[in-house]
Amino acid sequence: MKFLRSAILTISTTLLFSCAENKNTDYFSNFPKGADPVEVGQVVANRFLSRPHSNTGSWYTEEQQKDTTLFNNPVGYVVYPDVCAWYGALLYAKETKNQDLLNRLTERAAKVVYGEEKNLIPVANHVDNNVFGVIPLEVYGNTKDKRFLDLGLYMADEQFKELTPEEVGKLQPNEQEWYKQGLSWNTRMWIDDMYMITILQAQAYKVTGDKKYIERAGREMVVYLDNLQRENGLFHHADDVPIYWGRGNGWMAAGMAELLTYLPEDDANRARIMEGYQKMMKTLLQYQNAEGMWNQILDDPKAWPETSGTGMFAFAFIKGVKKGWLDAETYGEPARKAWIALCSYINADGDMTQICTGTNKKNDYQYYLDREKVIGDLHGQAPVLWCAAAILE
Repeated sequence: MKFLRSAILTISTTLLFSCAENKNTDYFSNFPKGADPVEVGQVVANRFLSRPHSNTGSWYTEEQQKDTTLFNNPVGYVVYPDVCAWYGALLYAKETKNQDLLNRLTERAAKVVYGEEKNLIPVANHVDNNVFGVIPLEVYGNTKDKRFLDLGLYMADEQFKELTPEEVGKLQPNEQEWYKQGLSWNTRMWIDDMYMITILQAQAYKVTGDKKYIERAGREMVVYLDNLQRENGLFHHADDVPIYWGRGNGWMAAGMAELLTYLPEDDANRARIMEGYQKMMKTLLQYQNAEGMWNQILDDPKAWPETSGTGMFAFAFIKGVKKGWLDAETYGEPARKAWIALCSYINADGDMTQICTGTNKKNDYQYYLDREKVIGDLHGQAPVLWCAAAILE
């Protein structure tokens, strides 16, 4: 009888966990037409490869290209929106075991890392430049080609290098204070930093196993959370701009989700980061609209639905449900709804529509509402690929 009871208990427990696991994954299967992550990911990844490196995440028109005073015109280096989309395509290719796609993405990287486009490697002197290191590190994980590893680790280590007194003197006074506290000299207290810095350091940890990288990222994230997260879990675009801009918050959401994916369970900073992540997700849930989208200004129901921020929030929700950080019954359906809604904004060319154009901070509410809605910008393409890969993971 003891054996029978033990056997029944074992079977019951197995079934319970199996049901719970199935419940978590049920939200991410049987998608309607147009929202199959395999098909959507393929279309968006191919679209990425069909175009040259961008100027700003978008491409200048033929007329604009005549004006060489415009930023990164002609293209002088690979900008961060390209990195984000490229990274998403690499993740998607790996999850779908699409070797042809992986080869094409790797060939594109090889041209920049050691080929005829080597001049497009960004100078490792800014948070938005250093994030390029994510690409060679991810490619190294697939190829084991040390040329990719060396460049990726160089970018990661430069982000936390010891500065000379002359270099410290060139930093802004607040940047000097952060540097003296052991943070990256790239620290600006801009919310998008928490995707750019943490994803690079997490990738370096993933390929090397060296905890210094993930510990750096964890420390950095905690300081940003302690200084920038509001009581409701969201983030103002800047200290002097008390506006909850969608994509700005998206960088924080995606950055925390990426970091928590790799941060060891026993890491001293994990609990604090998980607290900040769950607090943010709880408030985001309240601001998701009936369609499944989030708006350009998160707490304004009259603002327009914006796709790049929605993609980042969808990614953070999907990761959270699948990893067990978020309650599946509470967040599973909203995550699914966000993905399906997001896919409905992709046009026949494989371009995401209704993307907020690049946006600098400005303490002017109408400025955010009036931002141009652009098509195919890589700020919007990238999160689609992150989501597709996360669903298929």
